[in-house]
Amino acid sequence: MRDTRMPSSSTAVSADRLAALQAAERKRFLAEHPSSRLLAERSAAHFLFGVPLHWMRDWPNPVTLFVRNAQGAELTCADGHGYADFCLGDTGAMFGHSPAPVARALAEQAANGLTCMLPTEATADVGERLARCFGLPFWQFALSASDANRFMLRWARAVTGRPQLLVFDGCYHGAVDETLVDRDPVTGGTVRRPSVLGAVHDHPHFTRVIPFNDLTALERALADGQVAALLAEPALTNFGLVPPAAGFWSAAQALCRRHGTLLILDETHTLSSGVGGYARTYGLAPDAWVAGKAVAGGVPCALYGVTADLAARMQAVKQAAPEGHSGIGTTLTANALAMAALDAAVQHLHTPSSYASMNHIADALEAGLTQRLRAHGLPWTVTRLGARLELQFMPQTPRNADEVRQHAQPALEASLHLFLLNRGVLLTPFHGMMLCSPATTPAQAARLLNAFDDWLAALGL
Repeated sequence: MRDTRMPSSSTAVSADRLAALQAAERKRFLAEHPSSRLLAERSAAHFLFGVPLHWMRDWPNPVTLFVRNAQGAELTCADGHGYADFCLGDTGAMFGHSPAPVARALAEQAANGLTCMLPTEATADVGERLARCFGLPFWQFALSASDANRFMLRWARAVTGRPQLLVFDGCYHGAVDETLVDRDPVTGGTVRRPSVLGAVHDHPHFTRVIPFNDLTALERALADGQVAALLAEPALTNFGLVPPAAGFWSAAQALCRRHGTLLILDETHTLSSGVGGYARTYGLAPDAWVAGKAVAGGVPCALYGVTADLAARMQAVKQAAPEGHSGIGTTLTANALAMAALDAAVQHLHTPSSYASMNHIADALEAGLTQRLRAHGLPWTVTRLGARLELQFMPQTPRNADEVRQHAQPALEASLHLFLLNRGVLLTPFHGMMLCSPATTPAQAARLLNAFDDWLAALGL
């Protein structure tokens, strides 16, 4: 993981020029996507916001792009246009779309049962493989990382007897109510994230929020012994990529242990760091580890692993509780189809060869983008986390969420996304993130870099 710092000169893009370019690109998109336009009109009759999940409207294109098929790192839309896919389902398809080992496992298992609420014969093998790959001895499943985080937080409060959760400002842990919070820049307290709908949870009473990379704030938040768990991504990834400062995690782990607070790492996005995720790659030792999205090759599946000590505490608290629903688990959790997909993924995707291929392309992208920024004297930054890169419109890699907010340029981001989309390159819609899969080719990386050249020229930079 590293950051590339650009010259500190200021580069402003004319708002009028940016607006004119975006208008032209919207017009081009509509002209070149008549089938997506028609599907959008038809879908609007039966789907809220015209899509099965309202996030699908978060792209900057004027109508939703409808997909015909996706294979490897190439996506084809309803109008037959091909795209080099650097979004990869916002990490869900990090190992490529429909990786062959997972597709075969799904087909075989589909003929032998989809769900039974009983373990399959493969369960023992899968447990052994998870322990070897991710380094924790005991495991439980969920259908999404949101669920896995919810369940792990319930376990953490149960075993510690403490009410408080601690998160970092700018965190992303899915749809977990307690984590949908921000830090008040004036008081330093916890406030509800204003975009969240229907929130009634008393966030200030149960969740504490501190800046990322701030050890002083971390120690202060833990000092009263009321925090059950620190739930954290090893690097912020959904608020702009914010890596940890040197030595931050070793010190943070020590503080958590000193104050009896469990450290739960959510590696749903930081799986891009290397085999076993960031924790295994950089030698972290969390009490619990969570992942979803890409962990089973893109099939709905998530899991959480725990240390032997924490597992013993979890078993004890469950045995001491009355019979009845624990509030942990759903009927389709650990279904046979997900287990088969995970088994294939851990054997064939979570491998050194996969990551070598991913990092080879990421190296080329990082070098190409850095060279272009330097050649144009642009005060922008390329930040890297394994196979994940982000182009950030700021002079240096941010240390916390406030620095991301200070440098936010949403109009510039939207322009980059739509311009590249019209030239056959798909980025993650929320920010300038690019993810490389084992299936991503040098030609696809070149397509991105060439389109980026054209975008800089169109902006007059």
